Amino acid sequence: MAENSKNGKGVKNADTENKEKKSFFKDDRVRFTVGLFVLLFGIYFTLALLSYIFTWKIDQSFEWQSVFSGSDVKVSNWTGRFGAIISAQFMNRWFGLPSIAFSIIIFAIGLKLLRLYNRNLLKLALKVTLGVLVASLVCGFLFGNARGFLGSGVGGAHGLFVSNWISAILGKFGAALLLLLVTVAYVIYIRPSSLHGFEVALRKLIDWLKSVMHREKNANQDDEVIDEKPEEATVPITVPDKEHDSSSVSVNEEITEDDNSDSFELASSVENMEEPIQDLDFSVEASSSENLVDGKENVGDKENVDDEEKHNGVEFTVEAKKEEEVSAAQVNKQELYDPSLELSHYQRPLLELLEDYRNTTSPTSNELLVENKNKIVETLSNYKIQIDKIKATVGPTVTLYEIVPAPGIRISKIKNLEDDIALSLAALGIRIIAPIPGKGTIGIEVPNQHPEIVSMHSIIKSQKFQDCKYELAIALGKTISNEIFILDLAKLPHLLVAGATGQGKSVGLNAIITSLLYKKHPAEIKFVLVDPKKVELTLYSRLEKHFLAKLPDSDETIITDTQKVINTLNSLCIEMDSRYELLKQAQVRNIKEYNEKFIARRLNPNKGHRFLPYIIVIIDEFADLIMTAGREVEMPIARLAQLARAIGIHLIIATQRPSTNIITGVIKANFPARIAFRVSSMIDSRTILDHPGANNLIGRGDMLVSAGSDMVRVQCAFVDIPEIERITDFIGNQQGFASAFLLPEYVPEGQDNLLEVDLKKRDELFEDAARLIVQSQMGSTSLIQRKFSIGYNRAGRIIDQLEAAGIVGPFEGSKARQVLIVDDLSLEQLLNNLNS
Repeated sequence: MAENSKNGKGVKNADTENKEKKSFFKDDRVRFTVGLFVLLFGIYFTLALLSYIFTWKIDQSFEWQSVFSGSDVKVSNWTGRFGAIISAQFMNRWFGLPSIAFSIIIFAIGLKLLRLYNRNLLKLALKVTLGVLVASLVCGFLFGNARGFLGSGVGGAHGLFVSNWISAILGKFGAALLLLLVTVAYVIYIRPSSLHGFEVALRKLIDWLKSVMHREKNANQDDEVIDEKPEEATVPITVPDKEHDSSSVSVNEEITEDDNSDSFELASSVENMEEPIQDLDFSVEASSSENLVDGKENVGDKENVDDEEKHNGVEFTVEAKKEEEVSAAQVNKQELYDPSLELSHYQRPLLELLEDYRNTTSPTSNELLVENKNKIVETLSNYKIQIDKIKATVGPTVTLYEIVPAPGIRISKIKNLEDDIALSLAALGIRIIAPIPGKGTIGIEVPNQHPEIVSMHSIIKSQKFQDCKYELAIALGKTISNEIFILDLAKLPHLLVAGATGQGKSVGLNAIITSLLYKKHPAEIKFVLVDPKKVELTLYSRLEKHFLAKLPDSDETIITDTQKVINTLNSLCIEMDSRYELLKQAQVRNIKEYNEKFIARRLNPNKGHRFLPYIIVIIDEFADLIMTAGREVEMPIARLAQLARAIGIHLIIATQRPSTNIITGVIKANFPARIAFRVSSMIDSRTILDHPGANNLIGRGDMLVSAGSDMVRVQCAFVDIPEIERITDFIGNQQGFASAFLLPEYVPEGQDNLLEVDLKKRDELFEDAARLIVQSQMGSTSLIQRKFSIGYNRAGRIIDQLEAAGIVGPFEGSKARQVLIVDDLSLEQLLNNLNS
């Protein structure tokens, strides 16, 4: 017993020592002191290397042994002996002048300890180290020893030795090409957006070489024609022969410029887990993650057109016919209209712009799954409910337990035990699906203790998204079985998003927009963004000349004013009617058939026909619009929802208040596709989905998607604000259209009436009403109605006359009109001018 107590004390002492060590390094005072030391050492290191540029002739032979020797050893470095030996090591014996870049790593470490730098240190260190190595090689190759500058040249001993070794193997020309390749690859690695610039430069170089070769070929053919005799029978054949040659060259050029599709690496799959328990059939499934696009370029088959001429009778005739067929086919291909021609060099966002969130949490273990299984079985057995089989499917945030009850067990008995099962599992909230549609099982969804982050990077990278052929593919996240969940907005056709504050609505909207930006060209889709909160969607303002649509007289592309929202929605109704008229003239039923006909040049642009892009209307916080504008907003939205599907206008509405006065029957009837994030009550869940369940979600992107008769539980893909900024910057820095996509001009009804107002036929109470409005400084129709005891129609005519005279401002919805005349003196002058 004594020995055991002593051992116990020893273990406790060891634990306390470890805790003290950890707490020592976590102490803010230690962290600040070490960070300040590293920062100051970075300044010292930088000065030492800069000094070596001027004092290298004296300091280059300084050795470590001389650092602590007698005072007779002299150095010229500004930082003394220690600085001289450090600088000689880095600048002479190692990497030369590029060694100064190592200061960046030292400063970053110091700032990280001082909590002034929040980025990944390992990535920064890797980029700087690779840059120093590449720069050292390039400097060593270009400058060599440079007459002994810095001792071993600009690139140091490393750059000089390795570059000479490469030159000895590949020669000077081969070494230059290899170093050029390494440099370009490094620039693309540290700055992915530079890839577009390199592609444009390479394309221009290839076009220039083709034009030079084409001119030389035509010159050689002209020389051959001149040398031929005029009396020979071959003379008439040479003229069409040139035409065939030129057509064959154009075919080769067209085929060569085909773009290759983006490709990504393949992800590893999750292993299946199985764990038989007692006599009950129990299995655990962790569905494999989506296969990703292989890192190979998908290059289309290219036709080879034979440019060789045959001048021997029949052979020449056959070859000429082949070339004529290829040329005719190419002419037909070139006749197709290309909507992306104006922005032909537009590049879709790169995958590297998205953050790849590595899940640091440990996955759900077999032991925990078995423990939860036993608790479920025990809870059900307490109520005399026997089950034959149970299977677990592990998802990113939720584990689905599928149970097969014994014969004769009523499903309602299991469903009524939802709270008891939640109590036994100590879970945040479980959801029972009884039964699972399409299966003969009952599902019990249990939240994981360590939920994973579903990154937008993994969704966009997946093969399912890359190969998706949907017209408007929106990637929402992953299901319980780890499958990528993608919907086609063109078939939904509208989407209602609801949920409590902070449960992931804005992130869900960002995921929808991001997936469309990665799939579509700016000529194919336009966004109308409505943001009453003025802070959620402003990041997308940089896309104005690429993806956004607005009214002709509007300065802001992100609509925040209620009156402008009303005007924009009514303008979309005008656009809808205009598009339906175009579909009627083209004798087609939907926008897809219309655009296919227009691309095939079967519709005349001189008759008003044009390529029609999809228009996506995204409204964040719909409840605020209903509160401020009411039916003025609801009526055009209902009209668009009922009719706009066929002509490519789709609505996405988000609200955090899913009450019946916000989500009315008219809206619910026209929004069959709905997304519900976590809500506070079952009533709200029924308002959104017509089913309970959204009140049992765990939040943080956990949502239920109802796109028809079935409901699917999905973990929303996470895309953060810095990722959106990088994407919008990447697109905004490219060439765009001259302006945003302009919607039809809409004139409110009140302004239409102004054109019909005749101030010569003013109402008898016009002047009295004008004095009343100016004195009260409130332009209200009801005020005139009450003060003069007249009807609403007459008061409305008077207010229209006052507006036409410039006394009150235009109609502003439910607000009172602005009074433009400040005092009675100005009013009397205006009235005298009207009477004169």
